[in-house]
Amino acid sequence: MKTAVVTDSTAYIPKELREKWNIHMIPLSVIFDNETYREEIDISAEAFYEEVKQRDLPTTSMPPIGEFVQLFEKLAGDYDSVISIHLSSGISGTYQGAVSAGEMVEGINVSVFDSEVSAMPQGFYALEAAKMAEQGRSAEEIIARLNEVKESAKAYFMVDDLSHLQRGGRLSSAQALIGSLLQVKPLLHFEDKKIVPFEKVRTRKKALNRVVELLAEDAGSGGEYRAVVIHANREEEAREWKSELEAQFPNVEFMLSYFGPVIGTHLGEGSMGMGWYKK
Repeated sequence: MKTAVVTDSTAYIPKELREKWNIHMIPLSVIFDNETYREEIDISAEAFYEEVKQRDLPTTSMPPIGEFVQLFEKLAGDYDSVISIHLSSGISGTYQGAVSAGEMVEGINVSVFDSEVSAMPQGFYALEAAKMAEQGRSAEEIIARLNEVKESAKAYFMVDDLSHLQRGGRLSSAQALIGSLLQVKPLLHFEDKKIVPFEKVRTRKKALNRVVELLAEDAGSGGEYRAVVIHANREEEAREWKSELEAQFPNVEFMLSYFGPVIGTHLGEGSMGMGWYKK
């Protein structure tokens, strides 16, 4: 049994890691005026944040179902099954697109997994799956492990400007208005597959400290954890935070990642986040 692993671009897994673990990637897109850019292919995160300083915010779009069908049909030549892991179905139709494509392709068993999150916390699922696939584990075993990871997985993020989420329909107008008036830095998380406020914190520093407290509640109870610090065009700040965390939590393996064009469109520049799960 050979199993292929697919994810979408919003996992923001570095290209070298995707290649190392043979993870196939389907891109989502950002659209400036009438120009469409596939993230991680036509536009990098760095180029995106420069572009939005000079132009109106883009819209985002999920991959065409045909791209999934084409990839699954290609994989059917070498694999018996596919595990396709995607950003939360509560904020994008990508998951459902993969499900529909999987039903259209013959000769390969397609299992689609809803990460119920996005960015590198989604990428963690793809990396776990890819390592198991390399060991020759079955699709059923891999899905069982991904569900186990989900039980301990947490992700929190802080945005500098609520208007992006509100404009994209990911947060209500009332929530955005209240946040802007009070100058709060809301901590957000995924609940029931959607982005919702977790707590309202008055300053950026306090918001990040609160995330550290939440990590300590889990990692402080023992066990080995894997975590990621995520930034929206704030690499230096993110690296410093990661260094502080590594000194504070010796039982946690930390990575550094970013919010790329699609997720950056909704969160805005300056956003920071962290996700983790128990190994």
